[in-house]
Amino acid sequence: MEDLRYCASSYLMFRYIFHEEKLFKDNVPINIISLAFDRKPVKTADDLIEILDMVIKESVSKGKTVLALSGGIDSAILARLMPKGAKAYTFRCVVPGKGVIDESKQASIWAESNGLHHEIIDIRWEDIEAVADKLMLHKGAPIHSIEAQIYIASCKAKEDGAERFVFGENADIIYGGMNGLLQKDWHFGEFVDRYMYVNPYYVLKDPELILQPFKEFEKDGYIDGHDFINQYFRQEALGTYNNACQTAGIEFVGPYSLTYLDSPIDYSRIRSGDTKYIIREAFKKLYPKMEMPAKIPMPRPVNEWFKNWKGPQRDEFIPHCTDDMSGDQKWMVWSLERFLNLIERQEMI
Repeated sequence: MEDLRYCASSYLMFRYIFHEEKLFKDNVPINIISLAFDRKPVKTADDLIEILDMVIKESVSKGKTVLALSGGIDSAILARLMPKGAKAYTFRCVVPGKGVIDESKQASIWAESNGLHHEIIDIRWEDIEAVADKLMLHKGAPIHSIEAQIYIASCKAKEDGAERFVFGENADIIYGGMNGLLQKDWHFGEFVDRYMYVNPYYVLKDPELILQPFKEFEKDGYIDGHDFINQYFRQEALGTYNNACQTAGIEFVGPYSLTYLDSPIDYSRIRSGDTKYIIREAFKKLYPKMEMPAKIPMPRPVNEWFKNWKGPQRDEFIPHCTDDMSGDQKWMVWSLERFLNLIERQEMI
């Protein structure tokens, strides 16, 4: 059912459309990934290593499989389990005249220590803009700022003959790496404010505050952050990776996403700094002589890309609504406006 007000607000709040029957336009279906797949229980680091190894071996047995390799420990663990000689790709965003986060040096250490062929894929704003529309039309919705990067790398992997692309996605969500969302016991209202990416009331002239996802996890006025993100952040993240790979015509493989933590999350360890402790233990088992690197989010220099953007021009948006926004938030408003323009043009063709 067409409901632009709902869908625009949902995208801004959750980065995907929460209600499966709502559409931006009746003739534009939304590609939503199902979470109804089997997952293996994990209690210990040994359990995790065994399951990840099994998933990778199974994928490799079906055809050429490659790895997305960052500088972090999640993909380092996967790199240790990949067969020697396999290909690994690292994204590197390039902003002319500006130094930005570069994971390629650390990723090359993982690749070299595991006998992987390492390739760095440089990505510029022009590359992002060139593929955004295709990804939006396939998804039936605006996209995440990393979606284009994943798609570009997936296209390169497919050109190189790969059939499956392995990513470390969902590790942080499942095993306590999202420490900002797990740092305290959240009152309902403050968790809503903390979690939503962009408040639609700051952006849209006709907004809607969608609280149903939060209400599902409310108990005595509080929300358990780990329970919430394992439903709704996991849904959004897997949708991002799956859409990018599907659009490129390659199979997404997420070994961590096929597991779940089979014990209560240890908030005391996380809040004392020992985030995703089971994954840390797995890393130490696989790399006993190597130092654990600092955590770095997947690089995407959105602050630089949107530094001079003047904000949305469509009538649905409040003028100057992005003036005080972060680069990530500006991306979302830019993506929403671009998608609305795109489906409007499609309708006219």
